[in-house]
Formats: sequence, C-alpha cells, structure tokens
Amino acid sequence: MARLAYSKASLSKIGAKLKRYKKFLPSLDLKRQQLAAERKKAQLRLKQTELDIEQCYKQTAAMLPMLADKTIHLIDLVKLEHVEIGEENVVGVHVPVLEKMTVDVRPYSLFTEPHWVDQLVVQLKLMMELKIRQKIDTQRVEILGLALKKVTQRVNLFDKVLIPEAQQDIRKIRIYLSDMDTAGVVRAKSTKQKRLREAG
Repeated sequence: MARLAYSKASLSKIGAKLKRYKKFLPSLDLKRQQLAAERKKAQLRLKQTELDIEQCYKQTAAMLPMLADKTIHLIDLVKLEHVEIGEENVVGVHVPVLEKMTVDVRPYSLFTEPHWVDQLVVQLKLMMELKIRQKIDTQRVEILGLALKKVTQRVNLFDKVLIPEAQQDIRKIRIYLSDMDTAGVVRAKSTKQKRLREAG
C-alpha cells in the first residue's frame, strides 16, 4: 500500500477520488438490484419449468398407463434433431435463450402400432422441449448468480473499503495540515516575540 502524502496536492487528489467513488456507487448498486431481480425471475422460471416437467410426467402416466407394458417397443420414437440457442443481454450480462428446436419423429405405422402412440409422441416432444428449457433456465440462474456476486463484491469494495479509506485519509491530512498551520502561527509568534526581546 502506498504511503499517504500529507500535502494539499494529496488532499485534492484523494478528494477527487472520493467524489468519483461516490458518483459510481449508486449506479453500481442499481445494477446489483437489477441483477438480483433478474436472478429471482430466472429462479421462478426454472421452478415453473420443473413443475411443468413433473406435470408432464403425471399427465403422461395418467393418459397412457399402458406404457408400463414392457412388451411394447417404442424406443427412439422421437429424437432431438437440432437445438438453436441464442444469447440475450440482461442488465449487461449475456445469458442463453432457446431460439428453436427441431424434434424428429421416427416414422411408425398407424396400423401396427397402438392407437395411443400419437398421444405419446406429443408428450415426448413436450418433455424433450421442457428438458432443454430446464437446462437453459439452470444456466441462466447460474450466470446471473455469478454476475450478481461479482457486482455485490464491487459494491462492498466501494461502500465498505474505498470510500471509508478515502474519508479517513482526508481526515488525517486535514488534521496534519491544520496542525502544521497552527505550528506555523506559533513559530511566527515566538519568532516575533524573540525579535521584540532582542530589539528591546
């Protein structure tokens, strides 16, 4: 750490720094609040996606109890063909967003497969999309969480370290300069009295 220079130039320099810190802190704190709100939104969205997945499982089980029959072979009925993930700027943070996805359905015969396979295909496609959304929602929560942590650390650095340090340094320099002024006045008076004594 640099030694503190007890001078008017140093006082002016630290004063300007303190002014900058105080000017920068509110916008940094606003960003922290916005990121906290966005992360909360992302967490709620993830929770909703997870509820939708649970609901989809229950719905499928209720609609298609025959899926429990292991003799029916419906492996690879649907396959994820393509996923396009874009990027969204949220309060200056780049987070993933699902642009589009393509699910490929394996051709099946309407005569040889059970009649409920159509409904199963719909449910499988829905579940596949929900699982992709869940992955993206989780990433969004993590990315926003890290950004929030970083900004919070910076807010704390300004609020709890840099600003109080600058204020303390200014106080020290002012006291020192004031003491020097007082000492200067005392020296001047004593020099004047000494001259008067010598003259008299």
